[in-house]
Amino acid sequence: MILGYVLSGLVTGAIFAVMGSGLTLSYAATGVFNFAHGAVGFLSALLFYELNQAAGLPAWLSALVSVALFAPALGYVLHRTMFGGLAQAGETAQIVATIGLTIALPALGLLVVDLAGLPSADATSLPRGVGPHPALSFEVLGVRLDTDQLITFGFSAVAAAGLWAFMRHSPYGLRMRAAVDRRRLATLRGIDADATSALAWMLGSGLAGLAGVLAVSVLGLDATAYTVLLFASATAAVFGRLRSIPWTFAAGLALGVVQNLVAGYTDFLEEVTGLRTAVPVILLFAGLVLLNRSRERVAGSAAEDAPPPDHLAGLPPWRRRMPWALGLAGLAAFTFLGSEYYVGVAAQGLVLALIFCSFVVVTGIGGMVNLAQAAFASMAALTCGWAFSSGLPFFVAIVLGVLAAAAVGMLVALPALRLGGRVLTLATLAMALLADQVLFQVDAFSNGTIGWPVPALGLGFADTSDPRVRVVVLLVLIGAVALLVRNLERSASGRAILAVRSAPAAATTSGLSAPRTKIMLFALASAIAGLGGVLFAVSKGSITATDLPAFSGFVWLAVVVLQGVRRVGGAVLGGLIAVAVPELLAGWGVSAHVGAILFGAGGVILAKHPDGVLTQLAELRHRRSAPSDRAPSERAPAEPVPALPVVQVDGPLFRLEGVVAGYADSMVLRGVDLAVRPGEVVALLGANGAGKSTTCAVAAGDLAVTGGRILLDGEDVTAWPAHRRARAGILLAPEGRGVFPGLTVEENLRTWLPDPGPVYERLPQLGERRAVPAGALSGGEQQLLTLAPALVRPPRVLIADEPSLGLAPMMVRQVFDVFAELRSRGVALLLVEEKATEALALADRVAFMRLGRVTWAGPRSEVDGERLTAAYLGVR
Repeated sequence: MILGYVLSGLVTGAIFAVMGSGLTLSYAATGVFNFAHGAVGFLSALLFYELNQAAGLPAWLSALVSVALFAPALGYVLHRTMFGGLAQAGETAQIVATIGLTIALPALGLLVVDLAGLPSADATSLPRGVGPHPALSFEVLGVRLDTDQLITFGFSAVAAAGLWAFMRHSPYGLRMRAAVDRRRLATLRGIDADATSALAWMLGSGLAGLAGVLAVSVLGLDATAYTVLLFASATAAVFGRLRSIPWTFAAGLALGVVQNLVAGYTDFLEEVTGLRTAVPVILLFAGLVLLNRSRERVAGSAAEDAPPPDHLAGLPPWRRRMPWALGLAGLAAFTFLGSEYYVGVAAQGLVLALIFCSFVVVTGIGGMVNLAQAAFASMAALTCGWAFSSGLPFFVAIVLGVLAAAAVGMLVALPALRLGGRVLTLATLAMALLADQVLFQVDAFSNGTIGWPVPALGLGFADTSDPRVRVVVLLVLIGAVALLVRNLERSASGRAILAVRSAPAAATTSGLSAPRTKIMLFALASAIAGLGGVLFAVSKGSITATDLPAFSGFVWLAVVVLQGVRRVGGAVLGGLIAVAVPELLAGWGVSAHVGAILFGAGGVILAKHPDGVLTQLAELRHRRSAPSDRAPSERAPAEPVPALPVVQVDGPLFRLEGVVAGYADSMVLRGVDLAVRPGEVVALLGANGAGKSTTCAVAAGDLAVTGGRILLDGEDVTAWPAHRRARAGILLAPEGRGVFPGLTVEENLRTWLPDPGPVYERLPQLGERRAVPAGALSGGEQQLLTLAPALVRPPRVLIADEPSLGLAPMMVRQVFDVFAELRSRGVALLLVEEKATEALALADRVAFMRLGRVTWAGPRSEVDGERLTAAYLGVR
């Protein structure tokens, strides 16, 4: 008996393993957690079904086209149109954009099926598997398995083995792992990070397609089932730390076995409805809390989700408020003059807007993405209905419901004390799913499928059974919440929240309590969502456990962020749009799939403009009203440093001419002129902050220039990206250590060399440690590993930024011996070094920098103490 559960569990687990491996691959290579991974699997399964049923292709050929052609092509298209931009966006934008795809991709596939008149595809469809039809049965170790199950496990095992071999033993896999380890360094080593990401998305989508096709005979063509499959597979990815594909695959297999064993041997859990089927969710939450504690900032990410500039800051208050006042006046006029039906639709939108305000608090202000808001709303509504049906006064029942939501919010906040970013997002969704599948299924709490009746809210002179009264009540409540949010942002508590969000460690040392701040945010946000849930039940007249499913919060967050999650106005606009668009499409006779597709298009827009529609409108207005360009004199520094004459060099290999560059609005380089000849060492010296490292970054293509040009052997390479410059022979040894710490010594060398053997002959100490991860080497060994490839395959130009930083004197001498050898072999070497003595001993020419300019350049023989003093102390 137990063997039967184990073998059948391995088949189910194989599907979890394949989809989880694709999820891990795409996340590890790009940093984007793809919530649409299940949707890609659904589209592949849909294509397989239509090719097999409508086109009459054999099952094996339909599967081949769907998995090997369609799914990778879809991954590439999504990378080009969306995922490439998301890699540089904040976590909130990444989550919301992929949520949009989760909704849009299945809708697009189903719309094409409808328009083309193909066989209907829905939850009632019964697709066949990849194997023979009907399936043949075999006996394996005394257990009956059919061909579909054997094919599922076989293909999953082959896919896992092939993926492991690809990642470990192919140059493409090595480049991908290097880009995962240190993306910036990978580009400086000639690896095209964009192409690597595209390959990762293609492979990840192919694995999603394989899982979808293998699961189609079990799940059918229900898009929601594939989203559920995604989260079950995410459990395996979490146990693989979202980095290790072998561990992810093993965890997927184990998950399938555990789920089967729990279903077969835990009869005592039958009394707790839904608990046995919630095993993946329970394990997901446990894995997130136990294995994925955030080692970075956990209250959000100021670097990734920095607030957008306030483009309306210069306007008088009445101008800022006028659009909202006009909108409120228009809504009020519509409320009293419009038809009762459409006023009811507006009231429904305002109910959602009230719930959406909770996202403004926890995500917009607090920087934490919480997907449990639907659970909070359900908790409050069900508690209110239960309390009222138990004989409590309705007002008391409402208060009790809101308090219950706040209490659950405080419980959900506990993972936020140790988790951050997308890990916290998954944890909150896991808790919402757990509440959906277990707590809300308890008949004593939810009253089964009947639910609880909830009366209208009486105001003495009227009640909320009239939609016009509901609109007025909701506007008052939303106004109160907006005032609360405004006061919170301007209060000491608001400043504490921003401090904890941007720099939790610094906030803690300043005496602020990060745990108290997070718990307060979650409690307040869940109370607002709970109040909205109660109003939802009041508007509907009843509440059941299925009225506000957990996946609603999944979609709600996306709607709010698309409009602007930092403002209550975005929540109001999002609530009204969420009900108005489906209503308009239905009135015009347009398929409901079109609305979902438009929503997905919003996700694509969000990838390019992550701050939402309202911020974009403000930015457009700012651009129209602002002058097109400032005069050159306005961009120049207030007190320019006069550049001293630069000694001319004949036949330079590498040249910077009038280079201007900086970071954001801060200009660092103000017209740098520099030249290096073959077989020459140019030492670039200057005080800290002079712009030396920025010059190195610009020269290697790691930082774009805003003026001037860069020439390599007379060819303008200014527009070339870093990886193209590296392939042309410009190699940067960056400040710190230019190694991939997660790769072994040999794998580090193979990112630049086809055969690392000659390096081991020259540097035996590296050969002895070839199988050791580079991160485990000493600082000196890491610097030798950085420079070793240049000894075997010398670049045309070597740029070394602070190569002796943190090294022992003996290692410094060895590093500078490498530089001397490279010079003798004709390499043009630009050396940035704080230790002027070592640099001057090696240099042929010297350039001094000050305030972003080269103030002097000439032969080493002309450098004296006075020039050094002027360079480092600014004394003339």
